[in-house]
Amino acid sequence: MRKLIIGIVFLLGLGLVADFGAAAYAEYRVSRELRTGASLTADPEVTFHGFPFLTQALNGKYEDVYIRATGVHSNIVGEVTVEADLRGVKVPLSDLVNGKVTQLPVDKLDGRMGINATDLGKLLDIPDLQVSAPPGDKSDGTGGSGGSGASTAGAVVLSGTVAVGPVETAVSVQANLLLDGDQVKIVASNLYFGPEGQADFSIPAVLEPLVLGMFSYTIDPKSLPFDVKPSLVYAEGGRIVIEGSTQNTVIDLAELQNR
Repeated sequence: MRKLIIGIVFLLGLGLVADFGAAAYAEYRVSRELRTGASLTADPEVTFHGFPFLTQALNGKYEDVYIRATGVHSNIVGEVTVEADLRGVKVPLSDLVNGKVTQLPVDKLDGRMGINATDLGKLLDIPDLQVSAPPGDKSDGTGGSGGSGASTAGAVVLSGTVAVGPVETAVSVQANLLLDGDQVKIVASNLYFGPEGQADFSIPAVLEPLVLGMFSYTIDPKSLPFDVKPSLVYAEGGRIVIEGSTQNTVIDLAELQNR
């Protein structure tokens, strides 16, 4: 009985190793195809969720595939981070093994595009731009810390150095993140002097509209990677995130870069 138990444990161990090994190989193949097809500068992160993997592979359908690529070129705003959760992915095992993965039919796709403060600052012409959330906004469960990694919808604090009259001055404003159709609007509403702010002075009232205009911008993302339409915009960990979902679609891995 003892030898039998040891044998079963050994076989289970071999099965786990084989399963994880197969999943790792599939992740590698999809990552390489994604890098090549989209002309990325680095291998993106690809994770096949769900266990056992081999059962999913034999059926040609995978519960949940997570993709994350950084430094993705965007025609809209410099470089962005792209994340996608693909649920119900259909791809034959032979295509995975042979490295012929170019299109992925999926039941549901949740896509996100993250714009960091540096690239947003290039759009606004504010090189030292910082993004954070005001402490009064507790929608992220952290008291509005913003930099904690938790998301905060609605109000956001933008800080940076701009020309106020003849002087270059550190300024902070409170802005609203709005989704108007497919356009993302950053609308600065008032100056901000809270703990996340960089300024401890008063700007003349006559110059306030000019300063607020420097921190306002409209981003027209057209669509997120893989043709996902924007449905939500929020601040998260010092960046602006545009998010959307779609169902029953086929994604082309080469489309990731062409935005």
